[in-house]
Amino acid sequence: MVYVTRIEHFNAAHRLFRSDWSDEKNAMVFGKCANKNGHGHNFTLEVTVKGDPDPDTGYVIDLKRLKEIIHHRVIDRLDHKNLNLDVPFLQNVQPSIENIIACIWQELLPHIPASAKLHRITLHETNSNYCEYFGG
Repeated sequence: MVYVTRIEHFNAAHRLFRSDWSDEKNAMVFGKCANKNGHGHNFTLEVTVKGDPDPDTGYVIDLKRLKEIIHHRVIDRLDHKNLNLDVPFLQNVQPSIENIIACIWQELLPHIPASAKLHRITLHETNSNYCEYFGG
């Protein structure tokens, strides 16, 4: 079994808040992330697939194809967007890094070729904060 990872980047803004809570409660729970104008991050996304290399090509997956899938299904839809307002697959989702990564998984999963299996997604929100997701 070989694991292959593609790294991509996108920039996006979001706000963590609940509309059914007061401004004070949102500030208490989410801190600066509840800023009414939102805030942004320079995200780094790592997508890892696994499988056995094809005997003809030596590839688990053609990395050019993996890049195209990631861009079409995720990067092009998230880059320079407000995650609360502009992204259909995040509608009605609290855009925490934990929820974002699970939604990204669902966007990618059906598009990974049968020769490979989606293994892990890592999403870096900052240099200090990241989340890993293995599906399920």
